[in-house]
Amino acid sequence: MLAIWVKARIKREERQRFLQAIEVDARGSERDEPGCLRSNVLRDAQDENIYYFYEVYKDQAALDGPIEVKRCQPILPADRAYWGKP
Repeated sequence: MLAIWVKARIKREERQRFLQAIEVDARGSERDEPGCLRSNVLRDAQDENIYYFYEVYKDQAALDGPIEVKRCQPILPADRAYWGKP
């Protein structure tokens, strides 16, 4: 088996929209993906804007593709105002 743990911070004003969408996605993963054994969404006990996704798959072949996480820093557009910071 293969387990995946993902942490995501959401915008407070988008919480309801996020919860509606992620419920559909989580239920659909278990129902529609034969190798998906579990798809859970958890909320952080100290910060209601942090969520964790816990998924368990039968094996690597059950995933749509390889898992690769990359952290990136945006560089363009260079104007800080574009990114919402003064």
